[in-house]
Amino acid sequence: MSRKIIIYGGASGIGLATGKQLKEKGYALHLVGRNEEALASAADELGAGFTVGDVKDTELFGRVAEDAGKSVHGLVYAVGTINLGAFQRFKEADYLEDFRVNAVGAALAVQSVLPALKNSFGTASVVLYSTIAVQQGFKLHASVGMAKGAVEGLALSLAAELAPKIRVNTIAPSLTDTPLAQGILSNEKMAEAIAKMHPLPRLGTAEDIASMTAFLISDESDWITGQVLRIDGGRSTLRTNG
Repeated sequence: MSRKIIIYGGASGIGLATGKQLKEKGYALHLVGRNEEALASAADELGAGFTVGDVKDTELFGRVAEDAGKSVHGLVYAVGTINLGAFQRFKEADYLEDFRVNAVGAALAVQSVLPALKNSFGTASVVLYSTIAVQQGFKLHASVGMAKGAVEGLALSLAAELAPKIRVNTIAPSLTDTPLAQGILSNEKMAEAIAKMHPLPRLGTAEDIASMTAFLISDESDWITGQVLRIDGGRSTLRTNG
């Protein structure tokens, strides 16, 4: 029997790319997303089950747990926001929205299937997502940076509390060419300028992040937990222009 992986945000971007790689590795998949048509299409392509809903609706998580079954080998929470703006323009609603989608949603997603993760064969794995803006510090990122910083704190806490049965790791990408980022990348000159900021001068792809996600889900990473892995073309740590 194939081991099951739940992928929130599984209909597009990093979630879908991860699903494709995990299918090739022989995992069974259960996808979660808001767009029923896109989700059903992805599920059909991947031979996956699916649950439709918005992570801001707390009832979703119970439905996912019921639909996914009593044994789950891994969870990927590929849901997030890119809400950029000048600090003085953010409202309370902006902060609450970003925190709810990125951090609270991740916590509830894991919590809802905790019995199933503990019931998995071998060691289960959870992968969450942050951003290099947490470590590096970028202007206009106050709201999403705060929310993603909370994701890193959550992951470290869970990695400690749930060891040794469940591993928890975080991936912190630089800007990645996905549907979520199209508001930024639709400006061709801006996209090109951002790409050149990386020592490896291109934007990330969904497949770049999916490859690390699939590795962290798999038993190949069985001695890795509590880590923040920065998949970012060297941007968070390297300077190559003197």
